[in-house]
Amino acid sequence: MATDLSKQKELKEIAGILLMATSVDNWSPIQKFEAKPDDLLICTFPKSGTTWIQEIVDMIAQNGDLEKCQQVILQQRHPFLEWTGPPKPSGVERANAMPSPRILKTHLPAHLLPPSFWENNCKFIYLARNAKDCMVSYYHFYRMNQTLPDPGTWEEYFENFISGKVGWGSWFDHVRGWWTSKDSYRTLFLFYEDIKRNPKQEIRKVMQFMGKNLDETILDKIVQETSFEKMKENPLVNRSAVPKSVMDQSISPFMRKGTVGDWKNHFTVAQNERFDKIYKEKMEGISINFCTEL
Repeated sequence: MATDLSKQKELKEIAGILLMATSVDNWSPIQKFEAKPDDLLICTFPKSGTTWIQEIVDMIAQNGDLEKCQQVILQQRHPFLEWTGPPKPSGVERANAMPSPRILKTHLPAHLLPPSFWENNCKFIYLARNAKDCMVSYYHFYRMNQTLPDPGTWEEYFENFISGKVGWGSWFDHVRGWWTSKDSYRTLFLFYEDIKRNPKQEIRKVMQFMGKNLDETILDKIVQETSFEKMKENPLVNRSAVPKSVMDQSISPFMRKGTVGDWKNHFTVAQNERFDKIYKEKMEGISINFCTEL
């Protein structure tokens, strides 16, 4: 087991983006993945509310039927496309074994997505979270996830994050890439902070995008069941079944805070000023407004 984990702890580069070594070693089947026109792909930069949007999408797909949603853990409901961790089936193998219509998940930047998704005009849901909170959440995830390299001190990690030297690359490039592709493809671009502020309104957008028409009582139920508090207690979602050797939740829980503005507890004044300057440079020309506090 130790050798497997040390192997996974490596990150390797592909096209300048750091990914899990096992994904890079098995890059060809990922790139050759055959998407289908009725696939729905959930796309996020890590720690942007991926589990949250997955649970929302799943509940809409199951028409709010909790029993159907609770048959298997979330990771098995939506194959994680670039995930490869032998001896378990890879994300591609899981997806290939799934009946249509499929709901899949990826953290890949738009330019590394298997081309068949664009060619088949698939639907994409992209959930973006403000960079500061995303950075903090990812730091704590790095600390507890035994398959990732040690993030070092907060100061060291801060430097790595702003220069894109973390798993799945630069937050700035990731958000820019998906934002600029959204008008050419069937993309619903959502913000973590908007779902926090008005969950029902945003969940309704997802429902309409998925071509569903659920009544208000079901929508209210979905809002209630996908609250952070409910999900934190849900063993099918909170990764409590994942062994400590993979995710050590005594270091930091997988479902940690789920708030907006936690970055204020981590950023120094100098870091914040520097970050704002870098943000302005990297996101120039993009008409996107992030909210960093509610």
